[in-house]
Amino acid sequence: MRYSFSRKRNRFASVIALVSMLGMVLGVASLITVLAIMNGFAGELRGRILSLVPHGYVEPVDRGQLENWRALANTLEMQPQILALAPYISDKVIVAGPAQLRGAVLTAIEPSLEAGVSGIAAAMVHGSLTDLQAEPFSVVLGISLARALGVGPGDSVEVTIPRLTVTPLGTFPRSKRLRVTGLFQINAQPDGHQAYVSLQTGQRLFATGSAVDGLQVRTADLMTAPQQLAALAPVLPPGLVVRDWSQTQGSLFRAVKMEKIMVGLLLLSVVAVAAFNIVSSLVMSVAEKRGDIAVLRTMGARAGGIMGIFVAHGLGLAAAGIGCGTLLGVLLASNVAAVTARLEDWLGMKLFDPAVYFISELPADLLWQDVLWVVAAALLLSLVATLYPAWRAARIAPAEVLRYE
Repeated sequence: MRYSFSRKRNRFASVIALVSMLGMVLGVASLITVLAIMNGFAGELRGRILSLVPHGYVEPVDRGQLENWRALANTLEMQPQILALAPYISDKVIVAGPAQLRGAVLTAIEPSLEAGVSGIAAAMVHGSLTDLQAEPFSVVLGISLARALGVGPGDSVEVTIPRLTVTPLGTFPRSKRLRVTGLFQINAQPDGHQAYVSLQTGQRLFATGSAVDGLQVRTADLMTAPQQLAALAPVLPPGLVVRDWSQTQGSLFRAVKMEKIMVGLLLLSVVAVAAFNIVSSLVMSVAEKRGDIAVLRTMGARAGGIMGIFVAHGLGLAAAGIGCGTLLGVLLASNVAAVTARLEDWLGMKLFDPAVYFISELPADLLWQDVLWVVAAALLLSLVATLYPAWRAARIAPAEVLRYE
């Protein structure tokens, strides 16, 4: 410790050691902060999208039609893990408004049952789902979809369905003009492509008669829904399967998780560069103290002891940088929203426009397991970086060095 902070050291060696430590501070702080922000984004995405998505679906194996769905619903409602059920019909359509055409997903629902399986009713910003039941051939649009089409409540849109109608004049795709009675907003991607109609309207539009595509299911807990829904398989009639949200939406969250891992590895390379800068500092230290090492060896110091001195010297510098970087990273991650707001005031501009990014500020979720693995990885890289210079110091031959002293 005395040697590490001695004023008699070579100035250039001291600068190299300081740069190594500052690099470690910046690398660790940035890694902790970015991981917290990515956790925040994943949480926002999970909370908003999964609030609109049922926990699972019961549907035919071949994606056909489910005829006697009411009897099936009565059977499934007796299962203890099922809290609510609701029928649905869903397909991709083309929606035309005064402004432009847009592709969308049109879902037919039973408004009185839908509130039990998804959060669409709570996301309504104009009108309500019950308006779909009260007015035939009406539709509820996501607010971003309505904005792109140039329509609002009271306007009409032309919906073209991928089902063919055969007439004496030829074969034409089926289309129908629907009146917009409501808008919903969850500040996520479904705002730009999702639309809802009543079950009766959907059955007429898609020509399914009294049949539906399947049943939406809600369980007691979203995170354990895959395991709970898997237990339904033995009680389902032949030809039916159950899918949970991890199968319908899992690819999105797996992509977010993979992105976090890749960004973490990329930022860890910054920590690795800072750690291996310690090699330069220790090599210069070994060259500077060759005479002292030779004297210690002649006094009986073992090679392992000399190696331990330089490992401790390198780890001391790294630990100081890691400690400061961890403190700085935790402070930034805990106050990232305030820092962003201050930066916006200073720049005089809005960094995150809610109309574009679906958020108004940077979300952050600091997980202590992330902090621990960042610290552990930084210490491991630092330890590896100290081994070669320390090994070279331990191999110095005292006779060769003292011959010229």
